[in-house]
Amino acid sequence: MNWVNEDLIITPLEASSSEDAIRILGTRLCESGYVRDTYIDAVLEREKVFATGLPTPEIQVAIPHTDIEHVIRPAIAVGVLQNPVEFVEMGNPEGIVNVSIVCMLAVNQSDSLVSLLQNLVGIFQDSVVLHQIVEALNVSEIAAIFNDRLPPYQEA
Repeated sequence: MNWVNEDLIITPLEASSSEDAIRILGTRLCESGYVRDTYIDAVLEREKVFATGLPTPEIQVAIPHTDIEHVIRPAIAVGVLQNPVEFVEMGNPEGIVNVSIVCMLAVNQSDSLVSLLQNLVGIFQDSVVLHQIVEALNVSEIAAIFNDRLPPYQEA
């Protein structure tokens, strides 16, 4: 099964802050039956302790997520922001990253989280791919960019 479904992509995403972006994408995941109603608050709480902004080349990305007990079935919600919002930098509480792409992870198996994060970081280190995502004309292009590069998840 693919990680990224067209119904979970919002472009352009109009958000005023990182919390706003997380709430909008989390609501889409919740309304589509991927996560429990505890998910959004759990992601926001985790973000305070373990920030997820990545200082990637040219176009910055954030990968907010939370523990598996808040997830019903796996998916990634993608938001391409109309205007970047500030996320705290991963591993650097003093750093701020102006994020243009938010990939909100809903993972229901802890062992798949590590490999998914490794795969995503690999994708995000390629500035050509980041430009393709922000310049995509529609959600199907964005879904294809991710799904062509991510191995499908295995149902538990």
